[in-house]
Amino acid sequence: MSRGPIARDHRRVALLGGGFGTDGLLDGWVLGHARSSRPRVCFLPTASGDAPAYVEWFLDAFGTRRDCEASVLPLFQRELDDDALRAQVLAQDVVYVGGGNTANMLAVWRVHGVDRLLREAYDQGTLLCGTSAGANCWAEASHTDSFGPLSHLRDGLGLLSGSVCPHYDSEPGRRPSYRAAVADGSLPGGWALDDGVGALFLDGEPAETVSVAPGAHVYRVEQDGRGGVRERVVGGRSLV
Repeated sequence: MSRGPIARDHRRVALLGGGFGTDGLLDGWVLGHARSSRPRVCFLPTASGDAPAYVEWFLDAFGTRRDCEASVLPLFQRELDDDALRAQVLAQDVVYVGGGNTANMLAVWRVHGVDRLLREAYDQGTLLCGTSAGANCWAEASHTDSFGPLSHLRDGLGLLSGSVCPHYDSEPGRRPSYRAAVADGSLPGGWALDDGVGALFLDGEPAETVSVAPGAHVYRVEQDGRGGVRERVVGGRSLV
């Protein structure tokens, strides 16, 4: 799916099935939608507990190998006051959210007011993106292993309607578990992402999907009205 050139005045979210540290193609695709030729990119590693190795991985991918102004916003050992925190988030062209525990991340964001700042940044045109938990968080609901076994979480930021399921093709049980949750109404219909794909939403509507892996797709999954689900591939273009 593609609508041609993307205007920079839309509210934008990109869901990623992978990202930095792989082949870099999805990173380049994300940066191609930034509103600056040398974008300011801030990493939120909250879902991993601000894991140092994850932070270094990001800084290498975006601070060393890309022409970006890369920064990190840690919250577990927060140093910024409220005004400085707001200034950092709203100064970004891209906010990139890492993987980990979706439920814990959302709880920490709310304690620090980051959820409100991300909504403000979204309304101002900052590109919000992420992989795994960093894809889950933008929707109303998500399919997650935050609680151990695969389960569902109706506690997202709600910038996208419906639900998100990452790792659709790579983690055992993901596909049948998500389909069952949508079928019985535990989760609203939504978007499932194989590893190696990206999906861009403009003002909450799908605008473009891309793939960097053979056979990897974005899917729309909805109830079929007969107690099951309807699953369709959302066609897109290959970046390979």
